[in-house]
Amino acid sequence: MFVSGLSALIPSTTIIQRPQKTRLCRKRSDRTILSYYSLHSPPYKLDALEPHMSQRTLEKHWGEHHRSYVEGLNKQLGKNDILYGYTLDELVKVTYNNGNPMPEFNNAAQVWNHDFFWESMQPGGGKMPIMGLLQQIDKDFGSYGNFKEKFTQAALSLFGSGWVWLVLKRKEKRLDVVKTQNAVNPLIWDDIPILCLDMWEHAYYLDFKNDKAKYVDSFLNHLVSWNAAMGRMARAQAFVNLGEPKIPVA
Repeated sequence: MFVSGLSALIPSTTIIQRPQKTRLCRKRSDRTILSYYSLHSPPYKLDALEPHMSQRTLEKHWGEHHRSYVEGLNKQLGKNDILYGYTLDELVKVTYNNGNPMPEFNNAAQVWNHDFFWESMQPGGGKMPIMGLLQQIDKDFGSYGNFKEKFTQAALSLFGSGWVWLVLKRKEKRLDVVKTQNAVNPLIWDDIPILCLDMWEHAYYLDFKNDKAKYVDSFLNHLVSWNAAMGRMARAQAFVNLGEPKIPVA
């Protein structure tokens, strides 16, 4: 199962273990950053997703684009004591600022999104989910085929840059497909992300040019990690009861 816990690849003086669970540590007196968010590698080698996603794409997408978001975020945080002490999850929500995003939001959200995206794929992925996750997809979408159709339609109808997500909605207690523009992710609505697909052009152009449909099809049929999705779903159910309420017998 692919779960979070990626290795850091920036100088050891700035390494933390995991952005979602690690807080910023900072000397307030001289503003020297002791540790901060780091660039984490995907949980597989950069050529492991070939031929469906090339090493060249990973080198550009992860090695350049993702890295730039991490570096940009750390520069911003080094100048802003107000944001001291937040986990990355919290930082995304706080900097979204109820729909009036702070300057740090785009970098924070894109770091979070990319960490999540790499872990939404695996070598030899695709196929179909199994067990409880498949049952929940059948319940909420009518069938796995309906889910794929809705996910694909969301991806291809997204205007400009953004993301497509399979989420568990807390209030409705059901799975749904949502699309977001630019860096926005479902944490800001208190949804629980299960899977995501990056629909920024740099995610697919080297391998698929303008053929977004082929990119989405390749993700769903060859790359998506239902192992990771099942693990995320299991954790989500600690917060959302998807079964019928059990009423104690008097």
